[in-house]
Amino acid sequence: MDRRHLLSDQDEPTAGPAHHHPAAPSAGQWTGAGAEATAPPTEDMPRVPGYENLGPGYNDVPPPPGGYQHPQPPASTPTRHWDIPAISEELAREAFTDYATSSCCYSSKPPKEMVLTDLQALNTYRYRLETFTESRSTEWASEPYNGQLVDGMSGVAPGPWDVAVSVPTLFLDSEMDIRIPHTASIKGCHSCLNLGKSACNRCVASGRIQCEMCGGSGADTSHQRCSSCNGLGRVKCRDCSGVGSTTCATCQGRGQLLCYVKLKIKWTNNIYVQVMDKRSGFPVDLLDSVAGETLLADMNVLVYPVSSFPDEAVNTASRKAVQEHQAQFSTSCRILQQRQTVELIPVTRVHYAWKEKTHIFFVYGVEHKVFTKDYPAKCLCCTIS
Repeated sequence: MDRRHLLSDQDEPTAGPAHHHPAAPSAGQWTGAGAEATAPPTEDMPRVPGYENLGPGYNDVPPPPGGYQHPQPPASTPTRHWDIPAISEELAREAFTDYATSSCCYSSKPPKEMVLTDLQALNTYRYRLETFTESRSTEWASEPYNGQLVDGMSGVAPGPWDVAVSVPTLFLDSEMDIRIPHTASIKGCHSCLNLGKSACNRCVASGRIQCEMCGGSGADTSHQRCSSCNGLGRVKCRDCSGVGSTTCATCQGRGQLLCYVKLKIKWTNNIYVQVMDKRSGFPVDLLDSVAGETLLADMNVLVYPVSSFPDEAVNTASRKAVQEHQAQFSTSCRILQQRQTVELIPVTRVHYAWKEKTHIFFVYGVEHKVFTKDYPAKCLCCTIS
């Protein structure tokens, strides 16, 4: 994960590097009947108009060109500056006390005896852009033929982007597999040559395997006839019950496959996050786990970059994010919705004195979590380690 940056009003604005979150895939839906089988070689597949060049594996299909309207700037833009007031001394002491009690190795004396000398509020903005996209790909697929509808000759197959589906919940990853109408046909199983059975791999079609008890010698350790194989040295194969063949795994014994063009649809929430850093000494990765106050929220098919936010670093981050996402996704997939937010994350830098030494800790997030590089009073075991 790339390092993100923190922005405060104590230093000069410096836009930190942004990072993108690939969304974790969720469970998809499968519309085919029965277990999916290995498809025959593509050269053996029938010619389906519109899918003549369909090769092995998934073939990505870009959406039709056009259809997007140029985003318009919002009617109203933020005009005031948002300030984060420093937390009170009472809240700072309470948060530090809770932090100390969270570890058995921390003494409770520093929170009780410390003298607070300075509390600095750091204005911290987090910009987030989410682009919810839909991508489609096609491949030849097959399944055992059990009397399903064969529609390959009954109509014209629709194009990959002409198949209508319901859009799932926005900004959540999901996927779906669909059999494209009018592409199905019946083919003999290529794995078993239409027989429905395959030679048993364990016994090499002989129906017999070496006796495990005597190692094939026919005698036990006392040189008596082996009771497992009756002295023959071989026993009935367990995998095929001695017949020398097993049910074909590809066609499940049917000898025929229903072959069709499968459409895979993926909905992906692509996330761009940037937190502006002022090099305040606070590790910005910790901000991943805390919430902030939403100052600005905008959602549309295509959003317009934030342009009038009081902090120019946020405007710059938004322009970069919107340009990158629209350039990256507008041609390879279909953008269904975009959402951008600007959050204000409270971070307070607390200076305190204890036993004639000065120390610093941070209180961050609406949860009032605490971070400090070095707690001043640890037990002996922590000091040694």
